Amino acid sequence: MNRLRVFNIQHYSVHDGPGIRTTVFLKGCPLRCQWCCNPESQSFEAQLRYASFHCKNCLRCVQVCPQHAVTVQNGKPSFDFKKCNACNDRKCLDSCYYNALSLSGQDYETADLMDIILKDKEFYDNSGGGVTFSGGEPLSQAKALLPILQTCRQAGIHTAVETCGFVSENELLQVLPFINLFLFDIKIVDEHSHLFYTKQSNKQILSNLDIISKSGADLIVRVPLIPGATDTEKNIDDLIRVCLDKHIREVNLELYHKLGVSKYGEYGMEYQFQEDDNERDEQFFRQIADKIELAGIRCEFC
Repeated sequence: MNRLRVFNIQHYSVHDGPGIRTTVFLKGCPLRCQWCCNPESQSFEAQLRYASFHCKNCLRCVQVCPQHAVTVQNGKPSFDFKKCNACNDRKCLDSCYYNALSLSGQDYETADLMDIILKDKEFYDNSGGGVTFSGGEPLSQAKALLPILQTCRQAGIHTAVETCGFVSENELLQVLPFINLFLFDIKIVDEHSHLFYTKQSNKQILSNLDIISKSGADLIVRVPLIPGATDTEKNIDDLIRVCLDKHIREVNLELYHKLGVSKYGEYGMEYQFQEDDNERDEQFFRQIADKIELAGIRCEFC
């Protein structure tokens, strides 16, 4: 892919690196984390989104769909997302006057995306900010991402990449010199559990973490605290061991939330994660952070 496929661009972000940032969310991810809060980030293909709460049941989309992916059920449109191929005609989007239909996934040439990024350069310069590439998994589009990173370097723009680390060593080494900060997600250290919850082994992930750590690049490990999956005593102990072994100095903890659950139905998908019934409070999470800090690793919530 010579162009970057993007599903969202967020301006004035303050959560994905230092200063004021533009966060570019790239489409596609090799992992299938059961708790993923961005279902639209998973597939590399463009996807139709149907927000039924905006729909007025005008049924124009039923009439124009060339794939016959929309039928009428009880006076309302019903979408067969397996038939929908997000076709170039976009007739259904044009026919919807109420913004119930939208498309997740737009391709950008390097120059076009840089035009968007450079519009906020004054904010980067004044705040010590820059641009962050997130996802999905941005390094899955490493070939198309590389010229963007190189152009940002030439323009003096700080770059950060939020990554799950599941990428080939060769692709990582190509982009590594042009990334100022890695926000590296570690879900689960135990390989068997990682495979169960994400559908992928973490061997390549931990190997790439070692490469980045030894490179001297700025590195922050991010850990989502998922009830019964990643917030277990064993996983936190394993995490501390990995961080100490690889001389990682900072960990950010992300609290579990369900803000993205409602989006799954809008893409014809099902939310997979079933959390356990044990209650967790602020003290529970603070104990995890204290344990990490007692090991000599800076720990913050993000």
